[in-house]
Parts: sequence; C-alpha cells; structure tokens
Amino acid sequence: MEWNEVQLFLAVAESGSVTAAAKTLRVTQPTASRRLLELEASIGEALFVRDKSGAHLTSFGERMLEPARRMAEWAGEAERVAQRAEAAPRGVVRVTAAPGLAFDFVAPFAAHAREKLPEIRLEVISTVQYLDLARREADLALRFSAPAQRDVTSVASLSFEVKAFGSPSYAARLPKKARVADVDWIAWAPPLDHLSPNPELAALIPGFRPSFASDDFLVQYRAAQAGLGAIFLGDIHHRFSTDDGLVELPIAMPPQKGELHLACARSALDVPRIRAVADALSREIARAHASRSKRLRSTRS
Repeated sequence: MEWNEVQLFLAVAESGSVTAAAKTLRVTQPTASRRLLELEASIGEALFVRDKSGAHLTSFGERMLEPARRMAEWAGEAERVAQRAEAAPRGVVRVTAAPGLAFDFVAPFAAHAREKLPEIRLEVISTVQYLDLARREADLALRFSAPAQRDVTSVASLSFEVKAFGSPSYAARLPKKARVADVDWIAWAPPLDHLSPNPELAALIPGFRPSFASDDFLVQYRAAQAGLGAIFLGDIHHRFSTDDGLVELPIAMPPQKGELHLACARSALDVPRIRAVADALSREIARAHASRSKRLRSTRS
C-alpha cells in the first residue's frame, strides 16, 4: 500500500465517513469514494461496510488499523527528519488550541511572533477535537491535559484556577452567598456536552441543565458578556490579555483547578521553525506563570 492509500484508509476509519475523510484530505467526495473502491479492489478485501450512518470497519479493516496508524507516525517522522536541514526558521507552523485559547492568546501571540520571526507563518487550528501531533496533524498544541503519547512531550506548562465569570449586570442580579445551583450556567450543547464544565456541573447540581448552551465556545463567551449567565474560564493572565467586561462571580463552590500544556512531538523540536515557535510560546507561558505567582504572593500578603 502506498502512503496516500493509507492516509485515505485512516481518514475514513477515524472519521467514520467518506465525506468527512474527503474534507480532511481536501479532495472531493466522489474522488475519495473512487480511490477507496480501487484500494479495496487491489487488496481483494472489503475494508468498510457502508450504510446511511457512515462507514464502519470490517474485521479485516480492524486488523489494518493499528499498522496504518504506525505507518502514519513514521511518515510524520520522516517528514520531520527531512525538515531538520532547514538553515533558518522559515515556513508554516501549525498550532492547534481550543477556541477560547486560540482567540484570547494564540491570535495576539501571532502578531507578536511576526515581528520576531518574520519568515514563519502561523496557521491556527481552533478546535476542541484532538489532533495527532505524532502524525503531523499539527506541529504544536495547547491543551488542558498533559500529553499521553510516548513520542509527544510537554514543552511548557502552567497551573491555574478555573473560576466563574459573568457580566457586571448579571453579578448584580445574583443573590448574596449564591450557591452553584442558584446560577444560570452557560455550557456546551450536544454533541459537545461531554466537555468541561458540563460533567463538573452535573456532579454538583442534580438534574443539571444549562440555562444557555452552544456548541461554539465564542458564542458561549458572547452570551456571558451579554448577561445571560455565568461561564467557567481559566484565570490566566498574560500580556495579551484585554478587558473583556467580565467579572469574577462570588459563588460558594469547591475550588476548580486546571493545567495548560504546550505539547509537541519530540522529533519536531529539531525542526528550526517549530523549535522557534515552541520557544516563543514557552516564554509567554513562563511570563504568565510569573504573573500568577506574583498575584498569589500579593494576595497572601
């Protein structure tokens, strides 16, 4: 099997749809369908069972999946080895981050980075979906959990508190000594209702249902600014932070902690342009950590 055939097989297997795979590979759906049929014909085995709900792996396809994933990782590794020959940091670096981080931190960071690294162009993939760094689906990732893959490392990290925020007008409407159940919570709508803070709020509030929900974080954020209710945000201060009009809400609830990790495939750090952006992001995370430590010392004193 050639690498482009493995890419197609993996894209269909992991998305569960030929249409979604075609979008990922930037080809038309008829082209993806034709190539998949040609691949199955050349192997002499069906890889998928197709129905109205999508494409599902056959038993033969399931046996192909793990070797194909390993091949994808080695293809990414081969590409990184070839790119180590760069004489200077230049080219495209793809950074993936959750929408809130992409909006609040990565976008203004990109403006700062352009002055320092003019030959590098950042591409930001703003998504709550997991992108595989080992397979070069992105070069760097800002994530709220430490990397679990053996070949992916945390280049920088930051601990922070997660707090409830709302507009000043909404804060004024809250009862004194408000409890968690007294609050109009803004949270995720299906199919993303498995994401934080929905599970945490469900554990604290029997029969929890958000008062406003969206599958888009920036819509949630705007709803909080409009006074619809409270939203959980990481209490992270960095030099690109701006006044968004939201205030911390005095709600009696257990402390909520979070972590931010800058993740990268180990071998990707040998690529000059990726290392340059990773180092620049690491410096900003270190500045945010120093700012948090200073605020904590000030609070305690």
